[in-house]
Amino acid sequence: MLKKTHVRTKTWIENDEKELLFGKGKTELLELIEIHGSIAKAAEELGMSYKKAWTHVKILQKNIDDELVIPQKGGGGKGGTSLTDEAHDLLKKYRQLQKDIESFANKRFTELFLKQ
Repeated sequence: MLKKTHVRTKTWIENDEKELLFGKGKTELLELIEIHGSIAKAAEELGMSYKKAWTHVKILQKNIDDELVIPQKGGGGKGGTSLTDEAHDLLKKYRQLQKDIESFANKRFTELFLKQ
C-alpha cells in the first residue's frame, strides 16, 4: 500500500489555438514582476530574456483583453513596472483554482489508493 504519498498536478489555461495563456510559469513571472517592480529583474531571476518575459505578458494581455502591467519610464530609479488590479485578480483566481484541483485530486487519490 502507498504511504505518505500525494498527487501533484500541473494546471494551465490555453486558448482554442492551444496556445498556453496562463499557468505556473506565467504566474511566477507576474509574481516576480510585483516583487521586483521590474520585468527585467523578474526575467533574470527566471533565467529568461527580457524579450521572452515581455512576450509572455503581451500574450496574456492580448487574450484577456486587458492590461496586466503598468510600465513607468524614468531614470534614476524612478522607472519600473507594477501589476494592475486585473493582474492581481488573475493571480488570485489561478492560485485558488490550482489549490482546489490539488485538494480534489488528493481526496480522490486517497479514496482510490489508500482506503482499504
